[in-house]
Amino acid sequence: MECGNQNITTPADLERSAQDKMIEKNLSRINRKILVMSGKGGVGKSTVAGFIALHLSARGYKVGLLDVDLHGPSIPQLMNVRGGLEMPGEGVVRPYRYSDSLGIVSMGILLGDKDAAVIWRGPLKISAIRQFVSDIEWGDLDYLVIDSPPGTGDEPLTVAQTIPDAEALIVTTPQELSVADVRKSINFCRQVKMKILGVVENMSGFACPHCTEEINLFGSGGGTKMASQMGVTMLGEIPIDPEVVPMSDRGGLDSLMEKTDLEINRAYDQILEKIIGNGSGR
Repeated sequence: MECGNQNITTPADLERSAQDKMIEKNLSRINRKILVMSGKGGVGKSTVAGFIALHLSARGYKVGLLDVDLHGPSIPQLMNVRGGLEMPGEGVVRPYRYSDSLGIVSMGILLGDKDAAVIWRGPLKISAIRQFVSDIEWGDLDYLVIDSPPGTGDEPLTVAQTIPDAEALIVTTPQELSVADVRKSINFCRQVKMKILGVVENMSGFACPHCTEEINLFGSGGGTKMASQMGVTMLGEIPIDPEVVPMSDRGGLDSLMEKTDLEINRAYDQILEKIIGNGSGR
């Protein structure tokens, strides 16, 4: 005997449907969504995401920076966040206002304690990311830059499913170990039908401060070669700059941007030209 109530709508179904509509509404006000991801940790992905958001906002674009690295959020430290999310009225939550043109949302802002551990399984992480999109009043944005944890787990998959027109920017270093993992990230994007914006090779060479000769600490050309083999765009190469480490520790990425003579800023300018010129759409 078959049950005649197989299509019963539960309260959970109604709640998810309402959230889906809110997600769609909020995303419709954001022109482009860029997911910054990497195949492995330690390649400077969060630094790249922060710099891209800063450079875009410095050009006058309205930018949101969303940190979905729930277990190890680096963005609050890198961006020197010294406050919480804005709550101007009941039921209204807005990003931390870094500047007039840049807002930031991160689990690190919500936790307050930077040493607090987030011990969550998949469903909780999926729910949190969906809430970051549905419940936060992002407003009208030109770009939403999303910093994802390394790999191809719950977080990037949830972004792909929640933000169907997201574009992937994949960060690597020149060494083969990193490049091999990036191939997996590219295949992940193709599998979930996410547009691949391109590859950025970070830590690409170091200019000796004494003789100015370039030293390839992590090898050279790995990202460019891999991008060509995989048929994706090579957006640019970012050199190692010793000033990045102390500035990152103090939360001063914006201070580095003021030094226009730095090679890394010239590298980011070239990368941004390609990102902006790529246009929107899938």
